[in-house]
Amino acid sequence: MVEVIWRGGIKLALLALLVLAPGASAGAKADDYRGPDLGDYELLEVPDGHKLSFRAYAEGVQIYQWNGTSWVFVAPEAVLYDQDGEVVGIHYAGPIWESASGSKVKGAVIERATVDADAIPWLLLGAVATEGPGIFNGVTYIQRVNTVGGLAPAYAGEFVGEVVRVPYAADYYFYRKHQ
Repeated sequence: MVEVIWRGGIKLALLALLVLAPGASAGAKADDYRGPDLGDYELLEVPDGHKLSFRAYAEGVQIYQWNGTSWVFVAPEAVLYDQDGEVVGIHYAGPIWESASGSKVKGAVIERATVDADAIPWLLLGAVATEGPGIFNGVTYIQRVNTVGGLAPAYAGEFVGEVVRVPYAADYYFYRKHQ
């Protein structure tokens, strides 16, 4: 059985917001935009020498499985949107982000911060592999910020192996080494 959890009984309805960073647009200088406002969460800062290359709005689910005592995170499944609301890729287990043209980046969590107790943490991830030409080619760091939803259920599962798909949304910022 697969169950979708809707927080407060209402599907998370979110708009695709500010997806392509101003500094990533054609002709703009890389120094024009450095990423999201992290507030008091400096531990999520990307190291000097890396510049924002792309950002995407993601909407999807965080998948959890009941092991008999707790919900265990399995994988994300999300669609990535550009500033016009057009699909530009997907996000799935690995964690991996894959563009519609086939470029991919695989990340590993470096730091996390709980900014909102009702949402999954904000993350700083380091790229461990990239492949293919496109928006994810050469990505060095990824930030997940502005998260909404996605937390494991607060109640016990009904049986071992039960799977739930919890809606979430986030902004993902992708960086490359600055030449």
